[in-house]
Amino acid sequence: MLNIATIGTSSITKTFMEAAGRNDEVKAEAVYSRDLEKARQFGEPYGVSKFYDKLEDLAADKDIAAVYVASPNSLHCEQVLQMLKAGKHVLCEKSLASNAAEAQLMMQTAQENHVVLLEALRSIHDPSMRQIKKSLPKLGAIRKACLEYCQYSSRYDAFKNGDVKNIFKKEFSAGALMDIGVYGVEILLFLFGEPEKTTAYPVFLENGIDGAGSIMAEYEDIISEVSYSKITASSSFSQIQGENGTMYIEEIANPRSAFIEYLDGTGENIKITECENNMCYELDYFCRAVKGEVDPAYFQGISQMSMELMDRSREQMGLVFPADAK
Repeated sequence: MLNIATIGTSSITKTFMEAAGRNDEVKAEAVYSRDLEKARQFGEPYGVSKFYDKLEDLAADKDIAAVYVASPNSLHCEQVLQMLKAGKHVLCEKSLASNAAEAQLMMQTAQENHVVLLEALRSIHDPSMRQIKKSLPKLGAIRKACLEYCQYSSRYDAFKNGDVKNIFKKEFSAGALMDIGVYGVEILLFLFGEPEKTTAYPVFLENGIDGAGSIMAEYEDIISEVSYSKITASSSFSQIQGENGTMYIEEIANPRSAFIEYLDGTGENIKITECENNMCYELDYFCRAVKGEVDPAYFQGISQMSMELMDRSREQMGLVFPADAK
């Protein structure tokens, strides 16, 4: 049994706790929050018995073998390093870090302490995405792709009323790219590998954070676009266009359906694994990595490449985080 603690009490942590409740190899043992009462209120419905408001106390708890980190991006590096150095395995929410330098330090520290560090990007651990990748040769020579994830954030309503939440603050290494664009970036790398060239186009809000944007990625014979937004919504399917036909994917972060329309007029549905909570797949892989059944190096490589690609994109945008100065 893997006793796991959580850092963070947001809605994504609730989703993680629901996934943990379905995994027979995991026990949610502790919750950390800066507010101890908030930790209790969050954890008790899930049967959690330990609550912390000091990270050093959580790090010192020998009964905790692993930690799920879902704090703001700017806090990931410091908190993850503290847990890794205490000998704990870490599953860290996306984006893994504020920048590629932090991510590299985190990976190196995990290796030095003989523990597992994995980014919690649910989409590329979803077996439906693996089935999508397996089906790409059916399209023939792929020439064009558009990976789209545009989801209007209720916190943007607060922003427009002068109440700026953490997700729209530079000091938390946040914004649309780091929060939602990362899905398209990592799926792009998972499906096609590292592009030869990328060009980023942001939509900035009045406080200098990005609310939406696109990244054009060029390969030798493919042009692709990662399109993302937290200030608009879209129900459009992502598309991968080949010389034999086009694949349409519904909800790339949590694939609901995928099908191919061939140029000859025929079609084919791609097998999608139905799951109410596809965070269960990343958690299952994390547990297998902790047990030594799988080598997480491949997914760690995607995480590092994604941070480097997003660093380049932010440089082109002129989007600098306080964490970059460190």
